[in-house]
Amino acid sequence: MSSTALLVVPSARRRRAAESRARGAGAGNQTATYLCAVVLIAICMGPVLYIVLGGFRTNSQITADPSGLPGPWVLSNYTEVLASATFWRSMASSTVTALATTAGVVALGLMASYVLARYRFAGRGALYALFAAGLMFPVTVAITPLYLLVRSLGLTNSLLGVILPQIAFALPTTIIILVPFLRAIPGEIEEAASIDGASRLGFFFRMVLPLSLPGVVTTGILAFIGSWNGYMLPLFILSDPNLFTLPLGVQNFSSQYSVDTARVLAFTSLSMLPALVFFSLFERRIVGGLSGAVKG
Repeated sequence: MSSTALLVVPSARRRRAAESRARGAGAGNQTATYLCAVVLIAICMGPVLYIVLGGFRTNSQITADPSGLPGPWVLSNYTEVLASATFWRSMASSTVTALATTAGVVALGLMASYVLARYRFAGRGALYALFAAGLMFPVTVAITPLYLLVRSLGLTNSLLGVILPQIAFALPTTIIILVPFLRAIPGEIEEAASIDGASRLGFFFRMVLPLSLPGVVTTGILAFIGSWNGYMLPLFILSDPNLFTLPLGVQNFSSQYSVDTARVLAFTSLSMLPALVFFSLFERRIVGGLSGAVKG
C-alpha cells in the first residue's frame, strides 16, 4: 500500500468521526429544543385545560381534589350555561364589538398605511413616528381622559363607545405592519396600471388590496382577538349588564355564582373558546404576515 493511501485512510476516519460527533451534538441540541418547547406548551396550556376540565366536574369533586380529572364527567354545567340568555347576550355584544372594531381597523389602517407608504409629503416621517409612538401608549394610561371624552360625546353605556377607542388604539400596530407591505409593491406596477388607464383608487382596490392581503389578514386577526379579550375599556364604558361583553360577563357571572365554581369554569371556558379556535385557524396567517412585514 502506498504512503498516499496510508494518509488517506486515517483522514477519512477522522472525517467520519467528526461528522458523527456533529450529528450527535445536533441531535442533542434538537432534543433540548423540543424539551423546552414541550415545557413551555405545558405551562401555557395547563391553566386552559384546568378551566375546560373543571367545567365537567361538580363542586364536590373540585373541593375534594382540585387538580383531579372529572369522575364522573358532568355535562350539566355547560348545558346550563348554553341555555342561559346571559351568555348569549355577552356573546352577541363581543361579536358585534370585535367585528366592527376589526372592520374599522383594517379599513382605516390600510388607507393610512397606503398614504404613508406610497406618497411623499412634508411630515410623512413625523406622522409615521407618531403612529409608532402609539405602541408605547397603552389604554390603561389613558383610561381616565378617554372616559371623560366618551362621556362628553354621549357614548357611555353603548357599544360604539367601546368600538371607537379600540379602533384608535389598534391603528398603530396595524400601520406598523401594513406600511412595509405597501412599500414593497414595485412602482413599475403602479406605472403600468396608470398606463392602462387605472386611477389611483382603481389601483388601490385592484392591485394594492390583493398584494397586501397577508398583512391585512394579520392585522384583522390581531384586532379581532384584541377586541374580543378587551376588559379595561368595556369595564369603564359599559354599565348595563345586557351590553356586557364576554370578559365582563365572566366577571358578572362569577359574582352571581361565586359558590358554584364548576359552572363559573364552564362559563369561562365557553367564553374563551371562540378566540382560541379563531387564533388556531389563522395562526399561520399571523406568522406569515408578521414575517412579511419584517422582510418588507
